Amino acid sequence: MDERWKQMIWNQLGACIDSLERAMHACPDSLWGDRSRKPEFWYVAYHTLFFLDFYVGNQQEGFAPPEPFGLEELDPAGVLPPRVYQKAELQEYLELTRLKCRRTLAGLTAEVAEQRCAFDRRDITFSELLLYVMRHVQHHAAQLNVLLRQEVDSAPGWVSTAGKPLND
Repeated sequence: MDERWKQMIWNQLGACIDSLERAMHACPDSLWGDRSRKPEFWYVAYHTLFFLDFYVGNQQEGFAPPEPFGLEELDPAGVLPPRVYQKAELQEYLELTRLKCRRTLAGLTAEVAEQRCAFDRRDITFSELLLYVMRHVQHHAAQLNVLLRQEVDSAPGWVSTAGKPLND
C-alpha cells in the first residue's frame, strides 16, 4: 500500500485518538466516575478504546483485550463492565491501542486493505473498517467533549493531525 495513504490515514486516526486522550485528561474526577450520569464518562472512553482495539486487530476469533478488561462489550445484552475503570487504566489501554494502530497501518499491504472483514457486526473491507473505526473514535471523543462542556464549561480544542508521524 502506498506510504502516503498510510500516513494520511494515520494523521486522521491518530488525531481522533489524540482527541479522545485530551478529553480523558480534561475530565475531573468528580465526572469521571459519576455513576448517576448517563452516559457515564469513563464508560464512553472505555467503549471507544475497546472497539478501536477490537476492529484494528482485524480478527474476531481469539480477541482478548488486555487485563483488567473483559469481553462485556461484545455481549448483545449490553452488560456493563464490573466496575468503573480508572483513568490511569484507560490511559494505558489508549497507549497500547495507539501503538497497535500504528503497527497495523505501518505494515498494511494493498492485499490486506482489500480483504473482507467477517466480523459478526460488519462485512466490509479492512480499509473501510479503518475509516469506520476512525469515525467511531471521533464520534465518542466529541461526545466526551460535550459532557465536559456541560459539566465544567471547558473542553479541549480541535486536533487537526496526529501528534506523531506514523513511523516515528
